[in-house]
Amino acid sequence: MKRMMLALAVFALIAGSAYAQGTIKIGGIWTLADITGKQGSAAAQLAVDEINAAGGVLGKKLDLIVVDDEGKADKAAAAVEKLATVDKVDVFMGGMGSGAELGKIPAFKKYGKVVMSTGAAGSVTVEKALGPSPESDFYFHIHPWDYNQGASYAEGWDAIQKQYPNIKIRKIFLAYEEGAFGKSSWDATKILFGGDNRYIVDGASFKSALFGGGDYTSVLEAAKAFKPDLFLWAGYDADALPLLEQSKAMKFSPGIYLGAPPGWPIGFGSSKLSRNVMLYGMWSPAMNDNNPASAKFYKNYVAKYKEEPATYFAPLSYSAVYILADGIKAAGTTETAPLIKALEATKYASPLGETITFKPSNIIKHQGITRQKILQWQGGFQEVIWPFEAATAEPVYPFPAWK
Repeated sequence: MKRMMLALAVFALIAGSAYAQGTIKIGGIWTLADITGKQGSAAAQLAVDEINAAGGVLGKKLDLIVVDDEGKADKAAAAVEKLATVDKVDVFMGGMGSGAELGKIPAFKKYGKVVMSTGAAGSVTVEKALGPSPESDFYFHIHPWDYNQGASYAEGWDAIQKQYPNIKIRKIFLAYEEGAFGKSSWDATKILFGGDNRYIVDGASFKSALFGGGDYTSVLEAAKAFKPDLFLWAGYDADALPLLEQSKAMKFSPGIYLGAPPGWPIGFGSSKLSRNVMLYGMWSPAMNDNNPASAKFYKNYVAKYKEEPATYFAPLSYSAVYILADGIKAAGTTETAPLIKALEATKYASPLGETITFKPSNIIKHQGITRQKILQWQGGFQEVIWPFEAATAEPVYPFPAWK
C-alpha cells in the first residue's frame, strides 16, 4: 500500500512538473501582406520572447502561433477553426480589418475562448455581430471603434482650430476604400462631422491597392472639384504613396492632406511626398522621449528586427500579449470565465501612452482604448499634434502646393 501511495505521489509530481513545463498557446490572426499584420505579429512575438525570458506564465512558456487571414472573411474563419482544432490554442489575439474580423465571429462564439482583439473598428458590422453582454464577454477589444475614433477626431480638430486660429476647416472630403473598414469610416464621418451646419461633408470610395486596386483618378477628381479644407483618405498602407503620387500629378493640394491607414509603409517618412501629411494614429516613436514604456518597446523592437516599427499596431499587439499574460497569471488559468474576471481588472501602462482598462462601449462590455491622436509627418518623422498634453510639435499648415 505504501509503495502504491509512493508511486502515485511520484506520478503526480512528474505529471505536475510536465504540466508546468508545458506551453500556453496564443493563436494570432493577422493580414500579413499589410504592414499592420507584419509588424503587429512581430511585436507580439517580441512580447512573447520577453515574457518567456523572464520565466513565462504560471511556470509555462508562451507559444504564439500565427495564421494569415489575407484580409478575407473566409480565410479568417478558417484560421480560427485551424487554431482551435488543430493547434488547440488557449486564447486568440490579433486582427486588423473589419471585413476579416466579421468572418471570425461565428467561430469565436463557437469555441468561446478569450479573444484580445487589436483591430476591427467597424461598429455597424463587427460590434453588432458580437452582440451585447453576456454573449460577447469573451471578446476584449483594445482598438477604438469607429465612433470612438470619430469623436476624438472631432474633439481634436475643434481644439486645434481654437489653438491655431489660422487653421480653418469648413469642407471635408473623405476618400474611403470600398470594404467594411472604409464604409464604416464614411458612416462615422457623416454622423460626426455632417450632423450639424459646422461642416460640409462629401466623399467617394476607391478600390484599395491591397485588394488589387491602385487607380485613384476618379476619387481624386471628385475631391479636387469639391475643394475641401480637409482631405482625408481611409485605406491601407499600400495606398499611401500611390495616392500622393496621383495627387501630385493632378496638382491636388488641399489645406490639410490627411491619411488614416492602420499603418504606413516602411520608409514612408524618407519620401519627399510625405512632407506635412497629417495622420490619425495612436503612437509615434516621437513619444519615446516622455514615455518609458514606449522607449523600451521601441529599443527592443529595433534590436530584434533591425527596422523601425512603422505602425501603432506594433505597440498595440505588444500590449495585447502583456495584457493576456497578466490576466492568465492573475486568473491562474486560461479557462474563459476566470480569465474574463481577471482581465476586467486590467490596468496596463502601455507604450501607446494610455493606461489600458476595459469598460463597456455602445454594445460590448470590454472596450479598451477610446481615443486616437492627430499627428503629422515632419522632417521624416511622425510628430504628435494633438492631444496637446502629448504633443511633440506644432502643426505645419497649410499642406504645401505641389511643385
